[in-house]
Amino acid sequence: MDFSDRVVLVTGGTKGVGRGIASAFETAGATIAVAARSAPDDLPDSWVFEAGDLRDGEQAAGVVDRVVERCGRLDVVVNNAGGSPPADTATVPPRFTLRIVELNLLSAIYVAQRANHHMQEGDGGSIVNIGSVTSERPAPTVAAYGAAKAGLVNYTATTGQEWAPKVRVNCVTPGLIRTEQSELHYGDAESMARIEATIPMGRMATPDDIANACMFLASPGAAYITGANLILDGGGDTPAFLRAGDS
Repeated sequence: MDFSDRVVLVTGGTKGVGRGIASAFETAGATIAVAARSAPDDLPDSWVFEAGDLRDGEQAAGVVDRVVERCGRLDVVVNNAGGSPPADTATVPPRFTLRIVELNLLSAIYVAQRANHHMQEGDGGSIVNIGSVTSERPAPTVAAYGAAKAGLVNYTATTGQEWAPKVRVNCVTPGLIRTEQSELHYGDAESMARIEATIPMGRMATPDDIANACMFLASPGAAYITGANLILDGGGDTPAFLRAGDS
């Protein structure tokens, strides 16, 4: 896929999956802008960085405006910023819940809204929201995160209708992903091997898998796709009753 002469903004693009997405678009020729609360020391010199707390609507809009000002246009946005530590659903404090919803739903809404403004005034564009399979199933210890991601799927479908035909909005919903911090979530190599054995494709996703899906949805090859939710989970989990029956 060729993204030469295209400007791509990736939120949360300084590390992990977001950085993998940004790197893949750069390899395809795009001018890259990334947004996060603080800049790391190892960003490529060619990347445009904008600092901002995207949970704040005014800051989020300002980040998008500055990217357009510095790069001259905005063609693709990948709303990747998000995440949640585990917490007991019954006792989690209200402020924690609020911050999780702000990060995983409202920040994407704020960025998408302002990006759509510029894209509608320009040559159009594509917005790709990064969801999670927790939006599709129960999410013990990350209930607010799962609820926020479910809201993002609905927001994608709605804006995919409202902003067409000039701006397309789609969602990529990954399952488990291997990153440089995988062991913090899934345990050591032996533990991860047991987890991957439950996935039909035999492995977790990589950042490149997520990036390839984002590039497809942002490409001319997906010109008739909007409001869609592309689930990228390697075939999903083996049903629990089958595992129980085998034991």
